[in-house]
Amino acid sequence: MKKTVLFIFIFAILFSLQIKADEGMWIPLLLKKYNIEAMKKKGFKLTAEDIYSINKASMKDAVMIFGGGCTAELISNQGLVLTNHHCGYGSIQKHSSLEHDYLTDGFWAMDKSKELVNENLTVTFLVRMEDVTEQVLKGVTNEMSEEERQIIVKKNTEIITAKAIENTHYIAEITPFFYGNNYYMFVQEVFKDVRFVGAPPSAIGKFGGDTDNWMWPRHTGDFSLFRIYSDKNNQPAEYSPDNVTYKTKKYFPI
Repeated sequence: MKKTVLFIFIFAILFSLQIKADEGMWIPLLLKKYNIEAMKKKGFKLTAEDIYSINKASMKDAVMIFGGGCTAELISNQGLVLTNHHCGYGSIQKHSSLEHDYLTDGFWAMDKSKELVNENLTVTFLVRMEDVTEQVLKGVTNEMSEEERQIIVKKNTEIITAKAIENTHYIAEITPFFYGNNYYMFVQEVFKDVRFVGAPPSAIGKFGGDTDNWMWPRHTGDFSLFRIYSDKNNQPAEYSPDNVTYKTKKYFPI
């Protein structure tokens, strides 16, 4: 649930506008139907397909969940990832020592061979989402108790997600929305070889602390850089010295 909601939160942050009654976290799948016209009236110049598409590379392919719940973005066609300093803080800390105090001094890998491996660090991409309300609620009636309802929902959910990822390396989850009246399935791709590329000293990256993270304008260099590696087929893989940089479908040019 946490990661799913964060995918929606990413898009809310990326495309936040000066709005009144239509604020909130918008579901990427429904942008074309409900939100894009209001966005265009406020000056947005892209299409709903530019944001979320399963037929072509779109902005969803450059945005990811970083680690346990942070957001991050691809900024090169060689898997370079930009995220907050405080999101990379744990990995920076694990690589730091008295001899190499990267938290205090910062760190920059001057070539790919100097990038540092991070055990158990993953990034998760949204491959697609789907409204599966009808399938999830198949067999549910108004006369059922909540316990009976949940048993059927759980069984249907397991069948739907298993079918969605059959013969793939993806994972899937189904999340209820609107008080259980709608259910959306999120099919995701998880990369497991993510290496530390660089970060400024904490005096810059963590300036202002967590309080400043929610203020605007900000006066801090709250960023860190990582890189995604894949196998030679551009598929997720456990760490290996034979892995290569991930060839991105989409990235944000700087």
